[in-house]
Amino acid sequence: MEAGGDRFPKQRQVLILFLLLGVALAGWESRRYSVTEETERGYFVANLAKDMGLGVRELAARGARVVSEDNEPRLQLDLQTGELILNEKLDREEMCGPTDPCVMHFQVLLKNPLGVFRAELLVKDINDHSPEFPEREMTLKIPESSPPGTVFPLKKAQDLDVGNNNIQNYDINPNSHFHVSTRDRGDGRKYPELVLDKELDREEQAELRLTLTALDGGSPPRSGTAQVRILVLDVNDNAPEFAQTLYQVQVPENSPVGALVVKVSARDSDSGTNGEISYFLFYTSQEISTTFELNTLSGEVRLIKKLDFETISSYELDIEASDGGGLSGKCSVAIEVVDVNDNSPELTISSLTSPIPENSPETEVALFRIRDRDSGDNGRMTCSIQDDLPFLLKPSEENFYTLVTSGALDRESRAEYNITITVTDMGTPRLKTEHNITVLVSDVNDNAPAFTQTSYTLWVRENNSPALHIGSVSATDTDAGANAQLTYSLLPPQDPHLPLASLVSINADNGHLFALRSLDYEALQAFEFGVGATDRGSPALSSQARVRVLVLDANDNSPFVLYPLQNGSAPCTELVPRAAEAGYLVTKVVAVDGDSGQNAWLSYQLLKATEPGLFGVWPHNGEVRTARLLSERDAPKHRLLVQVRDNGEPPRSASVTLHVLLVDGFSQPYLPLPEAAAEQARADPLTVYLVVALASVSSLFLLSVLLFVAVRLCRRSRAASLGGCSVPEGPFPGHLVDVSGTGTLSQSYQYEFPTCKFQRPSQQ
Repeated sequence: MEAGGDRFPKQRQVLILFLLLGVALAGWESRRYSVTEETERGYFVANLAKDMGLGVRELAARGARVVSEDNEPRLQLDLQTGELILNEKLDREEMCGPTDPCVMHFQVLLKNPLGVFRAELLVKDINDHSPEFPEREMTLKIPESSPPGTVFPLKKAQDLDVGNNNIQNYDINPNSHFHVSTRDRGDGRKYPELVLDKELDREEQAELRLTLTALDGGSPPRSGTAQVRILVLDVNDNAPEFAQTLYQVQVPENSPVGALVVKVSARDSDSGTNGEISYFLFYTSQEISTTFELNTLSGEVRLIKKLDFETISSYELDIEASDGGGLSGKCSVAIEVVDVNDNSPELTISSLTSPIPENSPETEVALFRIRDRDSGDNGRMTCSIQDDLPFLLKPSEENFYTLVTSGALDRESRAEYNITITVTDMGTPRLKTEHNITVLVSDVNDNAPAFTQTSYTLWVRENNSPALHIGSVSATDTDAGANAQLTYSLLPPQDPHLPLASLVSINADNGHLFALRSLDYEALQAFEFGVGATDRGSPALSSQARVRVLVLDANDNSPFVLYPLQNGSAPCTELVPRAAEAGYLVTKVVAVDGDSGQNAWLSYQLLKATEPGLFGVWPHNGEVRTARLLSERDAPKHRLLVQVRDNGEPPRSASVTLHVLLVDGFSQPYLPLPEAAAEQARADPLTVYLVVALASVSSLFLLSVLLFVAVRLCRRSRAASLGGCSVPEGPFPGHLVDVSGTGTLSQSYQYEFPTCKFQRPSQQ
């Protein structure tokens, strides 16, 4: 009983401290409810919803639940009615032992926001246990010389009930020698003492048997009995006496088994067997008998089991010293167990939220409670987490802590946090407990896709096959899951005349681009369009990039001869004077190629000639020139086959046929080739008329130009006194005139007139 009494004031002080802290932090006052032990499961205790001033729906929405100090589910909160009911039948003796009153502290935890409703349940005792003596029979040896009024202590009975239901009185059956006196010590426990009323006479009666009855104060009262056997002894004048009637010792709870707790000592003035003292435990409970051992000869009390301050903080032993003559003395040993820091702090997670959406403001991650079963500094605790994490610990009431984020989290920077909660007590040595929790950060669609390039350039050779893969675009999204799944698409073209839908397509899943039709470089050299990448988040985010497609030329066009024109009409005949020198420009073949680059680089080659070696073709510009001086032996009519070839791979070519007529001078009448004469005969008369008219006009124009030039040159010569040439009034004298070629021909031509020679001055 004293052990429970010593522990209760400390518990009450801690409870008062927590209650004061709770009142300062919360809006609810602590409530006390009561229930009688052994009440059946499901018994209605209280309407918590009403006492807390909350609605039943709010209780359920805030996840209300009951948490007790020892984490035993003795109470249950019905979230449908808001009623607090018993979850099991309560046994006060099992819960509190000898402690009275028996109070169970519990809290009602609420979330969103966090709230703690503190309450306590008083478990009332019922008289469900009868007093029990440790032995069915106890023996007393009383000297016959004992005077009336002598008091003999008896072993007390034990009743697990408390208060009035505990032992209140002792009684003994009526007899002429003894009565029982009930003594009450300061701790509230009652002890029986046998009082001698009349002297004993061993010769008259050597043994007496009495019935000792222990009565409790219950209604109805319960009782227990034991037999007292009294042996009347011959005279032994001195009873053993202890040096101290009360021994008080302190024993650390970590003392090893076998450690000496205390040594009691008694002395007896008698001699012989009457002076030989033996020590016995006068009253032993199961807990004492399994924890301590008393040496009957030396009086040493030693440990036979490890102590635990958190289980039992104090013991009280009653030791009897008996001599050989049957006399005895009694002392008490009060053993206080000294707490050592042998219990690490405990941490209990009440709620944990994971994953947490990124970009959220301060968010509650976990709610937990810490506890240390030690006392004093050994039971005081500090709680901490790593410093490099974006989380904070917020102390709440009654050793509850809330783990919250210190700000918005970014999943792209870090998607998982391993948090170590460290609880350290203030004892010596300090003990700590670490609890690891993993917090995941869930993704929010806060990052738009990003293309690897802002613009892409793709090259496609013309005449490609349809559905040809021409390139790819790629974008990345630092989000996760559906927020990082991208869909590619073509954007509407900026040029409304560009038929983009018929030119290219894009794979929506991987960004591959395909040409839908064969491209023609000569029709479309390049085109540009936009592509977009959109994620599948909500709301969806997107980005854009530009793609430029360049069509590469292929050698798919043969050279085309512009001059001489090959139109199926009469062939064009080039006139060459027989007096022409080597290198004389006969004509120039003009050709073009629809391709570009080296596919359009043209070269000219003379494939066939009537008289090889007389004419040559310059390979780079197509000029047909005489290769040597002409002679009288050269045939007057020549046919040349010129090939025009590009530089593509493979090369393409075209050919043209030239007709050359050698004449003695431009005044020589034009002699058509036999083939030409035949064709002209078959030509339409209107065509002949047109040709004749055109030739006449051209001749008149040429004659006028020559006359104008000659007059101007002569006037300049006379003005400069350089000698002159008179222009006769009649026809021009026959000399040479140099006229620069224009158009296709790049050389000068000389013409002879009978009167004077005119020459075009060279330009510097």
